[in-house]
Amino acid sequence: MFGWYRRLKRDIQVVFERDPAVKSVWEVLLCYPGFHAIQFHRIAHFFYKKRWFVLARFISQISRFLTGIEIHPGAKIGEGLFIDHGMGVVIGETAEIGDNVTIYQGVTLGGTGKEKGKRHPTIGNNVVISAGAKILGSFKVGDNSKIGAGSVVLKEVPPNSTVVGVPGKVVIRDGKRVDEEIDLRHDLLPDPIAEMLMCMHRKIERLEKRIAELEEERKRENL
Repeated sequence: MFGWYRRLKRDIQVVFERDPAVKSVWEVLLCYPGFHAIQFHRIAHFFYKKRWFVLARFISQISRFLTGIEIHPGAKIGEGLFIDHGMGVVIGETAEIGDNVTIYQGVTLGGTGKEKGKRHPTIGNNVVISAGAKILGSFKVGDNSKIGAGSVVLKEVPPNSTVVGVPGKVVIRDGKRVDEEIDLRHDLLPDPIAEMLMCMHRKIERLEKRIAELEEERKRENL
């Protein structure tokens, strides 16, 4: 009983720590779907561990209907999880989430096929997963990492890393830029696709210049 109350109190405290818009405890209790989804999940997970699978899934479906957040009752969630806004968040059955994790709307912690056993990601402590990110597969995202908005992560992420792009690419590790060619001045979250297009544009310019030079040389030879 006291353990449940302590976790509830911590869940409320987390909202005040990470959302500057919150005004009161009553607002958290009545108006935060991420908070509601976590409370529903704790109940569903209790019945899931008791092997009351249908009841557990039924509770999770009620939560999905009310909050727009789908958390499978088998998922393991640590303390201090904050789901901001949360619409469209999907967390799979074998997903594991560490402590003090922040998840924004549209995030998927999913699998990549019909394999049995562990098939969803493990999220370390103090991880931030931005809006629309997809983390697919049974690998770990290391502690203190950040996943950029819209990224698709398909392989393990080392601790203290920043990942962006499709597929996800580590661009910062332990506070240092991994790829010196990438410009990190815009919110510290570069766009690898835009950078690749710029590289292609520069190469095309060089090729066009070289072709023009060769055509001039050919004209001079013909004269």
